Amino acid sequence: MRRKFLDDKLADYELLELLLGYAIPRRDVRPLARGLVEKFGGVYPVLTAPLDRLIEFPGMGRNTAIFIKAIHKIMIAGYRSELGSRPIFRDDRALANYCLLKLSGKDKEEVHVLYLDDKMCLLSDDLHSVGTVDWATTYPREILKRALELNARSVVLMHNHPTPNTSFSVEDIEITEQIKNLLAPVNIGVYDHYVVSGGIVYSARNMFLLK
Repeated sequence: MRRKFLDDKLADYELLELLLGYAIPRRDVRPLARGLVEKFGGVYPVLTAPLDRLIEFPGMGRNTAIFIKAIHKIMIAGYRSELGSRPIFRDDRALANYCLLKLSGKDKEEVHVLYLDDKMCLLSDDLHSVGTVDWATTYPREILKRALELNARSVVLMHNHPTPNTSFSVEDIEITEQIKNLLAPVNIGVYDHYVVSGGIVYSARNMFLLK
């Protein structure tokens, strides 16, 4: 297994199997790896699944679930460091992957605001609000206040839709325009708005929804 990893010949479920082998030594973890991939729909959804759902899966156990979530946190930290060290427009994929890692697997809507400096590097990722399965409130004036506190020059909005494969709603676009109009007089821009749903990242900029 390790040799196949070094030769970059592992299938996705085998990558998970390799990780699980370190968390659960001296046990055949292939059935567990295959079962997790089948249950959650892939390796990525396994990593981003909530801790309690992982613990519920037969054969997992709390320590193994925490091990998987630690890998998840390491990936988030890596992307966060990258976004803070160079302009986000250099690699939109890094930003999209960061959003995916932060918001996939959530069963309630969350709104996050990324505040950027004058070089378009990440200053702060703030959890703005947590709502219900289909709604989370956004407070434009709180975003303005926080942006001024940080001396931010731009923001990125991101939130999730727990219902799979649902892109921007009319309300999403309306609130984006409200925030843009509120920030514009103080020369703070809205770089993009992302929606994460069903393992897909939708970009308002790429969909030409930002006027």
